Amino acid sequence: MSNDTNPEINEQELIAYIAGKTKADPKTVALVLKHEQAFIDGVAAKTKGEVDIDSDELVDYILSRPDVKLTEIAVDDILDAEMEYLMDKGVAGYVD
Repeated sequence: MSNDTNPEINEQELIAYIAGKTKADPKTVALVLKHEQAFIDGVAAKTKGEVDIDSDELVDYILSRPDVKLTEIAVDDILDAEMEYLMDKGVAGYVD
């Protein structure tokens, strides 16, 4: 998650929050978030508008990266904690 898209998000605070929630290493959290941002940027480039992310596709994409050595559950936990943080900050939500 880059600070360019959401200037009100403190990336270090986000990583610390996720690491605290999931017990994952902060470097691992940062790696997952980096790949997540690349995935979102790719979808955004195709849609040129609001991005609707399929969480299963996102997890599969992250797990397919050669530098990610996590289980599907670990990636899900990191992404869930990120969404909790973003919803608490009022910058993200789920679409029904």
